[in-house]
Amino acid sequence: MKKRFQSITNKIWTFSAVGLLLVLWQAVCSLGLVDSFMLPSPVQVIKALIAEAPALAEHCTVTLSEAGAGLFCGVATGFIIAVIMDRFEPLYKAFYPIIVLTQTVPTVAIAPLLVLWFGYEMMPKIILITLTTFFPIAVGLLDGFRSTDPDSVNLLRAMGAGNGQVFFHIKLPASLPRFFSGLKISASYAVVGAVIAEWLGGFGGLGVYMTRVRKAYAFDKMFAVIILISVISLILMKLVDFLHKKSTPWERSQKE
Repeated sequence: MKKRFQSITNKIWTFSAVGLLLVLWQAVCSLGLVDSFMLPSPVQVIKALIAEAPALAEHCTVTLSEAGAGLFCGVATGFIIAVIMDRFEPLYKAFYPIIVLTQTVPTVAIAPLLVLWFGYEMMPKIILITLTTFFPIAVGLLDGFRSTDPDSVNLLRAMGAGNGQVFFHIKLPASLPRFFSGLKISASYAVVGAVIAEWLGGFGGLGVYMTRVRKAYAFDKMFAVIILISVISLILMKLVDFLHKKSTPWERSQKE
C-alpha cells in the first residue's frame, strides 16, 4: 500500500510539472513574447494535431513499420553478437572495442551514405535503425551473461550440464533484466532513427512529413509531429516494461 501511494505521489508531481510547463508555454505565446509562427501555442499545436490526424496516421504507419523491422533486426543482431562474444573470450576482447567505436559515429553522418548506397526505399532506414538499436541490446546481454553467479554455473556443470543448459537455465534468466533495460532504450531509438532516416529521403513517414511542413514554415504541425513521436516512444517504453514484468515474475515476488 505504501509503494502504491508513493507511485501515485510521484505521478502527481510529474503531471504537475508538465502542466506547469504547458501553462508557461501558453502564457508566453498569449502575451506575444515570441512570434506565433516561431513558437505556436499548445492550443495551436493540439488543433494542428487534430486537423492533420488522417495524414499523420498514414505517415505514422510507415514510420512504425520501419521502426519495427529495424528494431527486430537490431535485437536479433545484438542477441547473436552477445551470445558469440560471451562464448568465445578472444572475440570479446577483439570486437567489443570496435562495437563501442561504432556508437561514436553520428547517425546523421551515416544516413546520407545509406541513402546513396541503397536508395530511398525502406532498406537504408532498416539498416540505420539496426545500427542504432543493436548496441544497447548487445551490451545489456553481455553484462547480464557476465553477472551470473559462478557458484550456480559450477553446480550445474557438476551435475553434468552442457553449455546450452548453463545458458538457458542460468545465463539467460540472469540477463533478462538488463536485456529489457537495453530494449527500452532501443525501442525509443528505433522511432527516432526512422525519423532521421526519413529526413534525408523517402516517400512517406513522419520524417518526410516534418520536412514538408518545415519548408512551409508550418511550425504548429512540426510541433504536433514532435509530440506524436514522443507519445509513440513513451508507449513503446511502457510496452517493454509490461513485457519485462511478464517475463520476470520472480523479480516481483522477490520485491514483495
